[in-house]
Amino acid sequence: MVLMKMDADLLHSPAVGFAEEEADMNDWELPLAFMKKRHSEKIEGSKALAQSWRMKDRMKTVSVALVLCLNVGVDPPDVVKTSPCARLECWIDPLSMSPQKALETIGANLQKQYENWQPRARYKQSLDPTVDEVKKLCTSLRRNAKEERVLFHYNGHGVPRPTVNGEIWVFNKNYTQYIPLSIYDLQTWMGSPSIFVYDCSNAGIIVKSFKQFALQREQELEVAAINPSHPLAQMPLPPSMKNCIQLAACEASELLPMNPDLPADLFTSCLTTPIKIALRWFCMQKSAKLVPGVTLDLIEKIPGRLNDRRTPLGELNWIFTAITDTIAWNVLPRDLFQKLFRQDLLVASLFRNFLLAERIMRSYNCTPVSSPRLPPTYMHAMWQAWDLAVDICLSQLPTIIEEGTAFRQSPFFAEQLTAFQVWLTMGVENRNPPEQLPIVLQVLLSQVHRLRALDLLGRFLDLGPWAVSLALSVGIFPYVLKLLQSSARELRPLLVFIWAKILAVDSSCQADLVKDNGHKYFLSVLADSYMPAEHRTMAVFILAVIVNSYSTGQEACLQGNLIANCLEQLSDPHPLLRQWVAICLGRIWQNFDPARWCGVRDSAHEKLYILLSDPIPEVRCAAVFALGTFVGNSAERTDHSTTIDHNVAMMLAQLINDGSPVVRKELVVALSHLVVQYESNFCTVALQFIEEEKNYTVPSPANTSEPGNLTPVRDSPAIPRLRSVNSYTNIRAVTTARNLNKSLQNLNLSEEGGPVAFSPGNLSTSSSASSTLGSPDNDEYILSFETIDKMRRVSSYSSLNSLIGVSFNSVYTQIWRVLLHLAADPFPEVSDLAMKVLNCIAYKAMMNARPQRILDSGSLTQSAPASPTSKGTHIHQAGGSPPMPSTSSSSLTNEVPKPPARDQPSTRPPYTPTLGGQAPHSHQFPRTRKMFDKGPEQAAEDGDEPCGHRNYISAALQTGLCDWSAKYFAQPVTKIPEEHDLQSQVRMERQWRFLRNARVKRQSRSITQRGVSRLDDQIFINRNPGVPSVVKFHPFNTCIAVADKDSICFWDWEKGERLDYFYNGNPRYTRITAMEYLNGHDCSLLLTATDDGALRVWKNFADQKNPEMVTAWQGLSDMLPTTRGQPSTSAHSLARRVSIYLDRSKQGGAGMVVDWEQETGLLMTSGDVRVIRIWDTDREMKVQDIPTGADSCVTSLSCDSQRSLIVAGLGDGSVRVFDRRMGPNECRIMTYREHGAWVVKAHLQKETDGHIISVSVNGDVRFFEPRMSDSVNVLQTVKGLTALDIHPQANLFACGSMNQFIAVYNANGDVISNIKYYDGFMGQRIGAISCLAFHPHWPHLAVGSNDYYMSIYSAEKRLR
Repeated sequence: MVLMKMDADLLHSPAVGFAEEEADMNDWELPLAFMKKRHSEKIEGSKALAQSWRMKDRMKTVSVALVLCLNVGVDPPDVVKTSPCARLECWIDPLSMSPQKALETIGANLQKQYENWQPRARYKQSLDPTVDEVKKLCTSLRRNAKEERVLFHYNGHGVPRPTVNGEIWVFNKNYTQYIPLSIYDLQTWMGSPSIFVYDCSNAGIIVKSFKQFALQREQELEVAAINPSHPLAQMPLPPSMKNCIQLAACEASELLPMNPDLPADLFTSCLTTPIKIALRWFCMQKSAKLVPGVTLDLIEKIPGRLNDRRTPLGELNWIFTAITDTIAWNVLPRDLFQKLFRQDLLVASLFRNFLLAERIMRSYNCTPVSSPRLPPTYMHAMWQAWDLAVDICLSQLPTIIEEGTAFRQSPFFAEQLTAFQVWLTMGVENRNPPEQLPIVLQVLLSQVHRLRALDLLGRFLDLGPWAVSLALSVGIFPYVLKLLQSSARELRPLLVFIWAKILAVDSSCQADLVKDNGHKYFLSVLADSYMPAEHRTMAVFILAVIVNSYSTGQEACLQGNLIANCLEQLSDPHPLLRQWVAICLGRIWQNFDPARWCGVRDSAHEKLYILLSDPIPEVRCAAVFALGTFVGNSAERTDHSTTIDHNVAMMLAQLINDGSPVVRKELVVALSHLVVQYESNFCTVALQFIEEEKNYTVPSPANTSEPGNLTPVRDSPAIPRLRSVNSYTNIRAVTTARNLNKSLQNLNLSEEGGPVAFSPGNLSTSSSASSTLGSPDNDEYILSFETIDKMRRVSSYSSLNSLIGVSFNSVYTQIWRVLLHLAADPFPEVSDLAMKVLNCIAYKAMMNARPQRILDSGSLTQSAPASPTSKGTHIHQAGGSPPMPSTSSSSLTNEVPKPPARDQPSTRPPYTPTLGGQAPHSHQFPRTRKMFDKGPEQAAEDGDEPCGHRNYISAALQTGLCDWSAKYFAQPVTKIPEEHDLQSQVRMERQWRFLRNARVKRQSRSITQRGVSRLDDQIFINRNPGVPSVVKFHPFNTCIAVADKDSICFWDWEKGERLDYFYNGNPRYTRITAMEYLNGHDCSLLLTATDDGALRVWKNFADQKNPEMVTAWQGLSDMLPTTRGQPSTSAHSLARRVSIYLDRSKQGGAGMVVDWEQETGLLMTSGDVRVIRIWDTDREMKVQDIPTGADSCVTSLSCDSQRSLIVAGLGDGSVRVFDRRMGPNECRIMTYREHGAWVVKAHLQKETDGHIISVSVNGDVRFFEPRMSDSVNVLQTVKGLTALDIHPQANLFACGSMNQFIAVYNANGDVISNIKYYDGFMGQRIGAISCLAFHPHWPHLAVGSNDYYMSIYSAEKRLR
């Protein structure tokens, strides 16, 4: 075998191999099919983030007690003061006036200092008070404050230090004694929530005592709660002290600094006049000498006001706020930050200033204390930014004051924004949040930097939901809400972007927006045609969130003319805008009748119809969603609204064969709204169909194919364990009868003779979700898959014979048919939803039709005998039991099943699987009632419509499409996608794959160009789990896919080992007739086609993961296997003999044939139909139907994208050439009728002047030049061909015949190899050849035979 080693030169040159590959499009440019987000992700919204940013309890400090114990002129006995000593209290020297006046002035000043921070509070001073005065003051403040916060400020500079017993000192009436005041009492009077400020030496003692007393209270309360006779038990509960905050000037063992250059109340100064003290302290540092001419006197003269940001003083204050806020946000835990810095304005100011107090007082060996305790912040790097800002400001002072020059604004904010920008552009994904975030918030206040700040903020929010949560927790929300009142046009794109990010993460902000009239801002953006489409898209997304399940929002947006605005933009070229406009319309109509009628007046539904054929599947989905809510919620029904509903329903029904499962899922939900609206009409239709199904026999392949499915035991291979398949949830819910049949078919005995307790049908049961149907009650499905499938086919017959009594063309019948069709959808999630709707109505219909009998029996099922011979098909009289498996094996024919012994080997044990672990007839009522709110008793009275049932159908049916679409806005929009990032792993892996591809092409070409003279060296042989019916080599790796009737096995032909085996999910009367690798050059997917016209695409096969279905759709709708005609003319007799010889169930049909064109993403499909249907996989829709103009089936397709040609081989022997650029009437450009029999293969060579090679069952190989009307060459090979393939590179073709050998011919028609015997393996003869295929590049031929064996032959070893 070829050694797959990477040549060193290949690694260095990515272009190697491509230079010579002129004909091949560059691998990098080839489009990829089915690799969009909708294929790779589960369609559901993101998990809602816990809202930690909203303040649960905003508070105000409404009352302030200022308690000053100064006793001016008398020093307390326990503190020895230095001389000179710090004297200033509130920036006043108490000795400069009479003691009483000094005391009052200091009190008044302190009040003013606090009023700067909280002007609206009630201030009460208590100067040199007694215990009673403090008690009276505190209790009255608490009484007035009720639940709000009270502040207690204590200055103890004129009394002794606090005691270890937890007391502070006040005075007696005549000021002859110091009186202790217990903190315990203070707690009782102040209550909670409170904040305490202690400015005295040893203040830390008070904090400790406070906590001990609080703990003691808790314990006393616990005792009182247990013991009713306890004195506390009768009293009202005292408040918990947990909500109390304390700020103390120093630790328990420390004295306040006495430096005469500082105020005596340094702590109070830091808390209430931070800028003044910070500037003084700055001047006292050695570094201040670097700023010449600045003195303490000059500082007093700094111009400006604290609250005017344009003045020097105001700017410093603003910078100080930003810096302290930033330090706190970066150092504190989030919840503590929220509590101290965002809950209460005064508390936030005090704590910001407390950070300054810590910095200044620590420089004098004093450590301020707080409770709750903060981590140390005095060394934080942001203080240097503060020092720089002060330095820049002070250095301008002398010239400003003396010469009156203009003040230059500080570069602080611009620099911080630059730092934030650097963080955004330079960093890695996972790192600490940017320190500057709180500063960005402050900058939004300034018009100068606002635009830049919003831009950077938007880029930050774009990093993902975590960034949005951080920004909200910093407190961005009120700022961006306020900015919506701005009329500046340049802010519009930024604000729309920011709000889209916020609402994508936290949709609860809808209420705030409507309350502040914010929705009007976005309505005007949406209506502004000069806005770029992406900004209008975000605006309409925001509006879609505002109206989502929020009636106030719906009302407000309806008033704001949202519907007309949206309808105008339905045909915008921007797909995301079209999608969100439709979703927005759907949401405003949801349960909101006024909006619906407004839509009717604007004929909204008719305008939405154009989106049903939109090229983008998500847009079609959104349109279906909108039309679904449009018909789904009208409270009162009028003739007008019914007509509209019918009109919409019939428009929606046209999407029944849409190529995208996402669209079809949305379609089921939209139709379910209609079903709920017109429940009684649907019940009538359901009953008709159920009756009809019982009394009508469908000509079915089950009759003919049943015997062919059962192989004698001695031949059958041991059925291997299949992989469980995880198609999003699973292939098919456990309950569907489909599995049971599968189980029956495959329950063969193993080689040892013991029963194999396994079947591919059950393989889904072990998958992640045991049921895709949502409710635990799904065992009680009334209509099994088989019944529904039969109904679907009955309806297609009886419509011809019009047997049903209901007027056949009624909308309800049509919609019921559509739902029947969707219940048989190849994509499990679609069929499960449709099954839910059908069974819901069937259940209602049965309940309403026979209420009495149900009540009598007390059980859903009548006691019909459970034996396989009971004629009752699935729906017994009261219709609740799932079918017995043995019944279902012939339910399609409705004939009395044969006893098991006749059509199964007698050695097999009787097999009665129970559903969901229950005996088939034990479904009692209580289990069923979970499905609906009302029980069977009410169902007896027709007047009492069980509305619980309506809720069941609508609540259960959602697709998550809208929430999934909203995730787009939560994810990074501006980031380079990973696949475009040259250094990303995804990109490297692709590069590796493309190098491998180039190497395979180069090495295989060197072999095929030398010419292959023999091809009989067997390099692989293995026994396949099922009879191979289609084989397909992967073009570049060593994997080969082998399909049997309904499962696919993957082998590694180089290592000779099996990689995977899984069930394709097609119904039992169908078989796989074609396979293609999509994206074979890159991330491969496998497409399987079955003869009922269904296409399924798989990923994650042949590796360690579970195979998953990416998508599935009905490629050919009118190819029901039951209607497949038998070939009649004599020309077909050989073909028919051959095909029956191969597989009885073929009945001479071609099944479905496909050809895939990677360069264009087009898939050609045909088979037992009269058209060639072309699907565009990018748009997931049918783009063209080319009529074949023949009465027989298409047996082979081959296309060439360069020339837009399609060649089809037909069952009548003709070969037809079509040019797909032309209209349906003139696109057939050539018909060759030289073959007398069924064409086995027609192949169009890909070169610019490539020939058509076609081969019929009679063995004649003909070469046609597309421009000539006759063949240019004919070769005769063996007659009775059963399989044939042509090697695209090596000009070889291989024929497998009824005579059980394989002949390999070269282009001249010379036989280069005849393969008759297995070389290595037991010398056994080849069984009849069922399929064969060449590798697209290597000279390898894979052969599958009817005796389960699969072998691969190659050129001689020396060549390879």
